[in-house]
Amino acid sequence: MIIGVLAALFACVAYGVSSVLQAYGARQSKQKAAAAGIEGFETETGAPSMKSTIAAVLTVAFIVGTCLDVFGFVGGAVSARLIPLFLSQTIISANLVVTAILGIFVLGINLFRRDWIAIAVVIMALFALGFSAEPEGTGHDSAWFHWGLLAITVVLMAGSIGLIQWLGSRAAIAAGLCAGTMFGVVAISVRVMDGVTDFDLAKILADPAAYSLAIAGIGGFYLHTVALQLGSVNGATAALVVGETVVPGLVGIIWLGDNALPGRTWLAVLGFIFAVVGAVAVAWSGAVEASAEAERGGEKASA
Repeated sequence: MIIGVLAALFACVAYGVSSVLQAYGARQSKQKAAAAGIEGFETETGAPSMKSTIAAVLTVAFIVGTCLDVFGFVGGAVSARLIPLFLSQTIISANLVVTAILGIFVLGINLFRRDWIAIAVVIMALFALGFSAEPEGTGHDSAWFHWGLLAITVVLMAGSIGLIQWLGSRAAIAAGLCAGTMFGVVAISVRVMDGVTDFDLAKILADPAAYSLAIAGIGGFYLHTVALQLGSVNGATAALVVGETVVPGLVGIIWLGDNALPGRTWLAVLGFIFAVVGAVAVAWSGAVEASAEAERGGEKASA
C-alpha cells in the first residue's frame, strides 16, 4: 500500500515538474529567437509554427521534462498495480497542483486566492482518500474482462475521433474528456495486464489488455494534442482530469474490487469528489494554461 502511494506521488511530482520544464523550454526558445531576430516562430494566426516546436523540443529543459514524463508513467504503472485506481489516479491528477506552485517560481505566474483554495482542497482530499482506501482489490479479472477492455477501447477511440470531427472547432472540451478517458483506460490496462509482476513477455504479448494499453496510450496523446490545438486549454485540461480519474475509479470499484475501509466509505466518497473538483479548479490557473500551451511546442504571443 505504502509503495503504491509513494509511486503515485512520484508520478504526480514527475508529471507536474515535466509540464513546467516543457513550458520553460518553449518560452526560452522563443525568447532566444526574438533576441536573435529569428522569424518564423509563429503562424499568421499567432499559433506556434513547426520551427518553434522543433526549437522548443531541443532545449535542455524540454528534454528533461520529457524524460520525467517517462518516469511518471512508470510510477503511475506501479501505483495502478498496488493501490485502488480511485486513489492512484486521483493522486496522479494532483500533478496540476505541482505545476501551479512550481509555475510561480519558474514561469512567473501569479496564483489567485481561488487557486490556493483549490490547491488546499486537493491536498486535504488526498489525505482523506489515503486514510480511507483499502489496499488493491482482488475483484473480477477474467479473460472476458481483458477482451472486453480491448473492444471497448477500440470503440471509444473510434467514437472519440468521430465526435471530434462532428464538433469541429467546438471539440476542445470533448477532446479533453475523451483523452482523459483514454488515459484512464491505460491505468485499467496496466492494473489487469498479465505477465507484469513476474515479467513474462510472452504473457504480456498474448494479453488483449496490452493492446488496449497501446491503443489508449497513443489515442490519449493524440486526443490531448487535438484538445490543446483547438483552444480552451483550461477547459480541456479540466475535462481530462475528470476522464482520467472518474472512469478508472468507477471501473476499479465495480469490477476490480477496489474499496474503502469499513466505516470509511463516506470519507472516501467525499475525498474523491473534492479531489476531482479541486483539480478541475486548479486546471484553470495560469500556470496550468502556460504549461499546456508548451505541449503544442511553443507559446502564443499572448503567453
